[in-house]
Amino acid sequence: MKLGSLKDSQSRDGLLIVVSRDNKKAVRVPEIAKSLREAIEDWGRTRPQLEEVYQQLNEGQRKDAFELSEKDLHSALPRSFQWADGSAFIHHIKLVRKARNAPLPETLMTVPLMYQGGSDQFLAPTEAIPQVDFSHGTDFEGEVAVITDDVPMGIGAQEALKHIILFVLVNDVSLRGLIPGELAQGFGFFQSKPASALSPFAITPDELEEAWREGRVHLPLLVNYNDQFFGKANAGEMHFHFGELIAHAARTRNLSAGTIIGSGTVSNENPEVGSSCLAEKRMIEKINTGEIKTPFMKVGDKVEIKMLNQKGENLFGTICQEVKQA
Repeated sequence: MKLGSLKDSQSRDGLLIVVSRDNKKAVRVPEIAKSLREAIEDWGRTRPQLEEVYQQLNEGQRKDAFELSEKDLHSALPRSFQWADGSAFIHHIKLVRKARNAPLPETLMTVPLMYQGGSDQFLAPTEAIPQVDFSHGTDFEGEVAVITDDVPMGIGAQEALKHIILFVLVNDVSLRGLIPGELAQGFGFFQSKPASALSPFAITPDELEEAWREGRVHLPLLVNYNDQFFGKANAGEMHFHFGELIAHAARTRNLSAGTIIGSGTVSNENPEVGSSCLAEKRMIEKINTGEIKTPFMKVGDKVEIKMLNQKGENLFGTICQEVKQA
């Protein structure tokens, strides 16, 4: 099943829509739930009803179906009560730590890294990234994330996988120039992590078919930068799987329905697949040539993030964002 949120001037949560498998048509379903947030909070009731609409839509039985444009969409979930981003790709951790001359954590291989980001407002997937100051080092980060139902405190990693109800892609915007100073204060990210964007569509696990296994999505994340190839790292190479990330987040607290848990920047050791953020590319340049050539994002630069299944179908729609002067 594939779901989205139409922009609506009367609601910050947008209007829930069921989206066809080919991303071309949609149906409004206010009789089931007004927004995706509300649908998630009553998932036991709404899921079977939404699945029925999805089947009817794909079979051409819905006369109320309308042509869909991704420009009319919010992020799939325009806001949530919690967004916690892990860092499950060890290669990425090693590169960004090296970039800021920071030591690797002693528990790198045994305990996931995670920060709590701002989830009160996600940028729309086609909305510009506002840049306040070029010296802040604006960067994109391509990620996969899961959305959960209610997760009890202290849950185990395998049991946690059963609480995943939806998947999205994320552009986790980072301000690299602000990160070292914030972390040096010993209190974590805040100003260096502005609003992120989610993909236009959220999908249920069955849409991933055989690519969803072992708690990981075994598909490449396709990233273009300024209309040029930038990366196709496989998201299946997570060191910690999503069950482990959810269990880590729920170690000392319950997670409410609608919690978003990110994979961290998708990263592979194979240099031929490229990268999913500028910080990695810059560090690789420094390692290989002794000189950083790639600047961080400036006004007019554009990033596109999407994921295709083995049939070449665009699963989540496309995050396509350009930097603008705030």
